[in-house]
Amino acid sequence: MSQTARLFALLLALIGLAPGMAQADELRPGYIEMAQQDSQHWSLSWKTPLPIPDPTMATVPPEIPAQCSFDGDPVLSMGAAAILGTAQLSCTGDLAGGRIGMPGLVGNADVLVRLAPLDESVQAYRLTAREPAITLAAEPETGQVWRSYFVIGVEHILMGWDHLLFVIALLLLVVDFWRVVKAATAFTIAHSITLAGASLGFVGLPQAPVEALIALSIVFLAVEVARKGKHAPSLAEQWPWVVAFLFGLLHGFGFAGALNEIGLPEGEVPAALLSFNIGVEAGQLAVIAAVMLLREGLRRIRPAAVDPTVRLASYGIGITGAYWMFDRILA
Repeated sequence: MSQTARLFALLLALIGLAPGMAQADELRPGYIEMAQQDSQHWSLSWKTPLPIPDPTMATVPPEIPAQCSFDGDPVLSMGAAAILGTAQLSCTGDLAGGRIGMPGLVGNADVLVRLAPLDESVQAYRLTAREPAITLAAEPETGQVWRSYFVIGVEHILMGWDHLLFVIALLLLVVDFWRVVKAATAFTIAHSITLAGASLGFVGLPQAPVEALIALSIVFLAVEVARKGKHAPSLAEQWPWVVAFLFGLLHGFGFAGALNEIGLPEGEVPAALLSFNIGVEAGQLAVIAAVMLLREGLRRIRPAAVDPTVRLASYGIGITGAYWMFDRILA
């Protein structure tokens, strides 16, 4: 095997093997919300995801505008892998030009900021380690919510390995380009339906069994990939779009669970929901393109290495999915 072919094979195999070292849903963004109560008083709430590199920063409240001061001590509580805080603020004058920030952000951490004044438009911002604080504008910029939730959607599919592994396993099972397009489209339509329904409160399922079943869907597809060519074509091979649609409905509840942790801005729910979903699809299309290019590159350089590499990747995907499934059942 040539050196180039070995590189392609290694990259394709790592797609299945690397996630075993990652967490299923790494995206756990924090948030800061300031909501005006009357002319001088605001409520402040925030979430600091854990763990963070410096635990002493976990209990530090957000940076608030200079026009505001705390009314008493903040109230802290422990949530699911996060510290939650609430406080009351007294503010004077217009908050435009004031700063809001979250200390201690590093790496890929991000925080959504929502400012909700009375009788004015909601402002939405996104903090990152490179920009841990922002200056409040006098008027919200056009597209604030669209940009923020689009980026969150892209990050969730690229960093949420459980959803990503399902898509990758589906690609390894289906070779023909148009069948890939049909399966990916069915998955998209299905999870969009349940994402919208669950986020808007029309339908719902308990999150714990949903997460376990999502892991089971990964194991199911990994087994289908591993047994491909050894037995008569299964339902998943013959009708991959059906399987993608059915499991896509389930994954939509998982996306909704992540979105519910962030929250949807009042008055901007349709925009936030749509932009989040578009972001998910953009990230998904990028992954589909990358996997198909890797597979096609290996097929052109070393055709005989494709099947062993795909089978090795399926073992890594299956083992990872099985671990997540039992971990979520026993949690």
